[in-house]
Amino acid sequence: MKTKGFAAPYVVWMLLFTIAPILLVLCYAFTDSSGQFTLQNFQSFLDPIYIGVLFRSIGMALLCTLICLLVGYPAAYFLANRSFDKKGVLILLFIIPMWMNFLLRTYAWLTLLESGGLIATLVNWVLRLFGAKEEVRLLYSYQAVLMGMVYNYLPFMVLPLYTVLSKMDARIVEAAEDLGANRLQVFLRVTLPLSLPGVFSGVTMVFMPAVTTFVISRLLGGAQFKLFGDLIEQQFLFTGDWNFGSAMSLVMMALLLISMGLMNRFGDKEGGGVF
Repeated sequence: MKTKGFAAPYVVWMLLFTIAPILLVLCYAFTDSSGQFTLQNFQSFLDPIYIGVLFRSIGMALLCTLICLLVGYPAAYFLANRSFDKKGVLILLFIIPMWMNFLLRTYAWLTLLESGGLIATLVNWVLRLFGAKEEVRLLYSYQAVLMGMVYNYLPFMVLPLYTVLSKMDARIVEAAEDLGANRLQVFLRVTLPLSLPGVFSGVTMVFMPAVTTFVISRLLGGAQFKLFGDLIEQQFLFTGDWNFGSAMSLVMMALLLISMGLMNRFGDKEGGGVF
């Protein structure tokens, strides 16, 4: 009973900085500028323009998550290999960028993708080798935003996968090999099923920030490319319509809760939860 007092600071923190803001969002979402109850904010959200931006954001987040999974799983599998003695250095290289401010990391991509930047120059040089005459503009495009998202969120996919794969009992793999399974069969029937909790955890940790991002799209996409997070930021900081911005935030929170519920359900079916 005495140990329950240790949870008091956490409870106060949650009440002040989680529960109270959510209640304020709910209040603003269901009221107008005069404080009267209304559903007009949600009706305005049904405009095809906003729905289109929402689906664009979900599509970008799904694509970013897929790329992070395809790139991150082999990397995590390689790092978890017990015969590799330099994995501590590579893990550190994955973690070091996370020590830097998120905004600074995105600004670094801004300089790399701009005209004359390292990546832009390299890409155009390769294209000229194949006969291209016009210079390709990478910055302020769909591809620039996608590259920035993958770069920033890839560690959130690699680290959960590495944790699960490194803790996997090697004797199970050895038993499968002793029974005559080749490397592909071992991976498909043993390694991959046992690593699914890490997959679901990584998918959740990448998809959630990717679908709500606004800094990456604002810096790398410019005014020509907006995601749903940009619309919410615009309502609060520029338009001043906190009621409509709260309604859009509430819709986004509902979508995230649904996605988390689905990931947890699939994770439980595979023998482990997402978190």
